[in-house]
Amino acid sequence: MQIDAREVICGGVFVVVAALFAYGTIDLPMGTAIRMGPGYFPLMLAIILGALGLLIVVKGLGRATSPIGSVPWRGVVFILLGPILFGLTVRGLGIVPAIALVALIAALASAKAGWRTIVLLPIALTAFCVIVFSYGLGLPYAMFGPWVAPLLPGV
Repeated sequence: MQIDAREVICGGVFVVVAALFAYGTIDLPMGTAIRMGPGYFPLMLAIILGALGLLIVVKGLGRATSPIGSVPWRGVVFILLGPILFGLTVRGLGIVPAIALVALIAALASAKAGWRTIVLLPIALTAFCVIVFSYGLGLPYAMFGPWVAPLLPGV
Protein backbone atom coordinates (compact mmCIF):
# COMPACT_ATOMS: atom_id res chain seq x y z
CA MET A 1 0.00 0.00 0.00
CA GLN A 2 1.25 3.44 -0.90
CA ILE A 3 1.28 6.26 1.65
CA ASP A 4 1.65 9.95 0.98
CA ALA A 5 3.61 10.87 4.09
CA ARG A 6 3.06 14.58 3.56
CA GLU A 7 -0.74 14.21 3.63
CA VAL A 8 -0.71 11.79 6.57
CA ILE A 9 1.53 14.09 8.62
CA CYS A 10 -0.58 17.15 7.74
CA GLY A 11 -3.80 15.37 8.70
CA GLY A 12 -2.16 14.11 11.88
CA VAL A 13 -1.19 17.65 12.87
CA PHE A 14 -4.81 18.74 12.35
CA VAL A 15 -6.04 15.88 14.56
CA VAL A 16 -3.53 16.69 17.32
CA VAL A 17 -4.38 20.40 17.29
CA ALA A 18 -8.10 19.54 17.35
CA ALA A 19 -7.57 17.20 20.30
CA LEU A 20 -5.68 19.90 22.21
CA PHE A 21 -8.42 22.46 21.59
CA ALA A 22 -11.12 19.95 22.56
CA TYR A 23 -9.18 19.20 25.76
CA GLY A 24 -9.08 22.94 26.47
CA THR A 25 -12.89 23.05 26.54
CA ILE A 26 -13.27 20.42 29.28
CA ASP A 27 -13.77 22.93 32.10
CA LEU A 28 -16.07 25.22 30.11
CA PRO A 29 -19.86 24.85 30.28
CA MET A 30 -21.19 23.49 26.98
CA GLY A 31 -24.82 24.51 27.08
CA THR A 32 -27.05 23.35 24.25
CA ALA A 33 -27.28 24.11 20.55
CA ILE A 34 -29.97 26.69 21.25
CA ARG A 35 -28.34 28.18 24.34
CA MET A 36 -24.61 27.77 23.74
CA GLY A 37 -22.15 28.00 26.58
CA PRO A 38 -18.59 29.31 26.21
CA GLY A 39 -17.23 25.84 25.46
CA TYR A 40 -19.73 24.86 22.77
CA PHE A 41 -18.34 26.74 19.76
CA PRO A 42 -14.64 25.88 20.37
CA LEU A 43 -15.56 22.23 20.85
CA MET A 44 -17.57 22.16 17.61
CA LEU A 45 -14.66 23.76 15.74
CA ALA A 46 -12.27 21.20 17.26
CA ILE A 47 -14.55 18.36 16.14
CA ILE A 48 -14.74 19.76 12.60
CA LEU A 49 -10.96 20.26 12.46
CA GLY A 50 -10.39 16.71 13.75
CA ALA A 51 -12.79 15.26 11.17
CA LEU A 52 -11.06 17.16 8.37
CA GLY A 53 -7.71 15.92 9.67
CA LEU A 54 -8.94 12.33 9.61
CA LEU A 55 -10.20 12.79 6.04
CA ILE A 56 -6.78 14.09 5.00
CA VAL A 57 -5.08 11.11 6.67
CA VAL A 58 -7.39 8.65 4.90
CA LYS A 59 -6.84 10.45 1.60
CA GLY A 60 -3.07 10.14 2.02
CA LEU A 61 -3.18 6.39 2.69
CA GLY A 62 -4.05 5.38 -0.86
CA ARG A 63 -1.67 7.63 -2.80
CA ALA A 64 1.96 7.68 -3.73
CA THR A 65 4.17 10.25 -2.08
CA SER A 66 4.08 13.56 -3.86
CA PRO A 67 7.24 15.63 -4.00
CA ILE A 68 7.52 18.51 -1.58
CA GLY A 69 8.08 21.71 -3.51
CA SER A 70 9.63 24.93 -2.37
CA VAL A 71 8.01 27.02 0.36
CA PRO A 72 5.71 29.69 -1.12
CA TRP A 73 7.25 32.52 0.88
CA ARG A 74 5.12 35.19 -0.74
CA GLY A 75 1.93 33.54 0.47
CA VAL A 76 3.34 32.78 3.91
CA VAL A 77 4.43 36.38 4.48
CA PHE A 78 1.26 38.02 3.21
CA ILE A 79 -1.15 35.62 4.94
CA LEU A 80 0.65 36.02 8.28
CA LEU A 81 0.87 39.79 7.83
CA GLY A 82 -2.90 40.21 7.31
CA PRO A 83 -4.22 39.28 10.77
CA ILE A 84 -1.33 41.06 12.48
CA LEU A 85 -2.08 44.31 10.65
CA PHE A 86 -5.80 43.88 11.32
CA GLY A 87 -5.17 43.59 15.06
CA LEU A 88 -2.89 46.62 15.02
CA THR A 89 -5.16 48.87 12.94
CA VAL A 90 -8.80 47.96 13.59
CA ARG A 91 -9.23 50.39 16.49
CA GLY A 92 -7.52 53.27 14.73
CA LEU A 93 -8.84 52.75 11.20
CA GLY A 94 -12.21 51.21 11.97
CA ILE A 95 -13.69 47.99 10.66
CA VAL A 96 -14.19 49.07 7.02
CA PRO A 97 -10.62 50.17 6.21
CA ALA A 98 -9.07 47.41 8.34
CA ILE A 99 -10.99 44.63 6.55
CA ALA A 100 -10.27 46.19 3.17
CA LEU A 101 -6.54 46.32 4.05
CA VAL A 102 -6.48 42.68 5.16
CA ALA A 103 -8.38 41.53 2.07
CA LEU A 104 -5.98 43.46 -0.15
CA ILE A 105 -3.00 41.82 1.55
CA ALA A 106 -4.63 38.39 1.20
CA ALA A 107 -5.22 38.98 -2.51
CA LEU A 108 -1.55 39.89 -2.93
CA ALA A 109 -0.54 36.56 -1.36
CA SER A 110 -1.22 34.72 -4.61
CA ALA A 111 1.12 35.20 -7.51
CA LYS A 112 -1.76 34.16 -9.77
CA ALA A 113 -4.16 36.88 -8.60
CA GLY A 114 -5.01 39.32 -11.35
CA TRP A 115 -5.90 42.96 -10.93
CA ARG A 116 -9.62 42.15 -10.83
CA THR A 117 -9.14 39.88 -7.84
CA ILE A 118 -6.93 42.42 -6.11
CA VAL A 119 -9.59 45.13 -6.56
CA LEU A 120 -12.82 43.13 -6.14
CA LEU A 121 -11.85 40.92 -3.18
CA PRO A 122 -11.42 43.80 -0.69
CA ILE A 123 -14.65 45.44 -1.85
CA ALA A 124 -16.72 42.25 -1.66
CA LEU A 125 -15.23 41.02 1.61
CA THR A 126 -15.60 44.40 3.30
CA ALA A 127 -19.23 44.69 2.22
CA PHE A 128 -19.95 41.13 3.39
CA CYS A 129 -18.33 41.68 6.80
CA VAL A 130 -20.12 44.99 7.38
CA ILE A 131 -23.48 43.42 6.48
CA VAL A 132 -22.93 40.34 8.65
CA PHE A 133 -21.19 41.80 11.69
CA SER A 134 -22.58 45.32 11.94
CA TYR A 135 -26.09 44.97 10.55
CA GLY A 136 -26.80 41.25 10.90
CA LEU A 137 -25.28 40.59 14.32
CA GLY A 138 -25.42 44.18 15.56
CA LEU A 139 -21.84 44.18 16.85
CA PRO A 140 -20.74 47.64 17.99
CA TYR A 141 -17.78 48.14 15.67
CA ALA A 142 -16.91 51.65 14.51
CA MET A 143 -17.11 51.77 10.72
CA PHE A 144 -14.33 54.36 10.60
CA GLY A 145 -11.94 54.93 13.47
CA PRO A 146 -10.26 58.07 14.79
CA TRP A 147 -7.42 57.84 12.27
CA VAL A 148 -9.83 58.00 9.31
CA ALA A 149 -12.89 59.92 10.58
CA PRO A 150 -11.28 63.42 10.25
CA LEU A 151 -10.62 62.64 6.57
CA LEU A 152 -14.30 61.80 5.96
CA PRO A 153 -16.50 64.68 7.10
CA GLY A 154 -20.10 63.72 7.69
CA VAL A 155 -19.34 60.04 8.34
